Amino acid sequence: MRILKYLIFLFLIVTIGFAIYIAIQPDNYKVTRTTVINAPQSVLYNYINDTKEWPNWDPWYEKDPNAQLRYGEKTKGVGATYSWNGEFIGKGKIKTTYSTIDSISQNIHFISPYESSAHDFWKLEPSNQQDATIVTWGIEGELGFMEKAVMLFQGGMENNIGPDFERGLKKLDSLVIADMKKYSISLIGKTEYGGGYYLYQTASSKQNEVNLATNKMFPELGAFMEQNYISPSGTPFTLFEEWDDTNNTAIFSACIPVKEKIMTPPGSMILCGYMEPGVYFKTILKGDYVNMDEAWSKTREAIKKNEIAIDPARDAFETYIKSPDEYPNPADLLSEIYIPIIENAERPD
Repeated sequence: MRILKYLIFLFLIVTIGFAIYIAIQPDNYKVTRTTVINAPQSVLYNYINDTKEWPNWDPWYEKDPNAQLRYGEKTKGVGATYSWNGEFIGKGKIKTTYSTIDSISQNIHFISPYESSAHDFWKLEPSNQQDATIVTWGIEGELGFMEKAVMLFQGGMENNIGPDFERGLKKLDSLVIADMKKYSISLIGKTEYGGGYYLYQTASSKQNEVNLATNKMFPELGAFMEQNYISPSGTPFTLFEEWDDTNNTAIFSACIPVKEKIMTPPGSMILCGYMEPGVYFKTILKGDYVNMDEAWSKTREAIKKNEIAIDPARDAFETYIKSPDEYPNPADLLSEIYIPIIENAERPD
């Protein structure tokens, strides 16, 4: 009987000691993880700011794919909400309280397996690498006595949440990079192009340096037009006057459509041209310009397969409907290819 009393007393001492140990653990916690993702800041912001995108990379939903998700009337920016209820991830809800391109703050309310609140936050900072972003994901809050006891057995908040944050950032990286690489090529076929006046600047280069050259030429055209109060009347395009595969060279012009004939100053590198209306074989590329060679190749194959005669008296060109200046995600870019054809003519052998 005396031994039993001693055991009970010892148990009480251990229990009280353990309770004191739990009580003196830090009440506040903060867990963060940081990585660099090779994507523009604005592109990443769109994926994080839109709660409907979260199931695609959320590390907890991956563990509980049958969890029920509900979205509020607003899913983007301040006031966006969504809630979850699952066997593994429990029950809770989140609401965005602050949202800018470089910072997002959210309030989280956990309902089960135990009730608590926390502050979830994101930081998006430009990296020294071109088109790369430093992404930080963090959470901070307070722990009650029972939460501290649970976390003590689970190795603490850092070990409990940190690996999930790392997994989430890795999935976000993979998702964004894969989506940025998506593209499609649509062979439209015969179409009418209205033609018209355009300002242009001509250059020659190696074929693989054409884009590099036009990236410098289009801003020069834009600056000239702004200085002379000239408004564009259409989307920019590149006119290919000569494409020499034997010597790997090209002669081309960067062009911007204008409403009327413009008299440029004598000696100016920028001139005004006119394109007659005509019939072309048209192809649309939705996605990164790196896929333009494939689009041109498929266009030529279609022309050959359908025995369509190319008009040698006119030049082919490509237009840029949606450019990187307005659409940072390469998957959103939109460009068109026009190869001049002879209507109702037999293709020469």
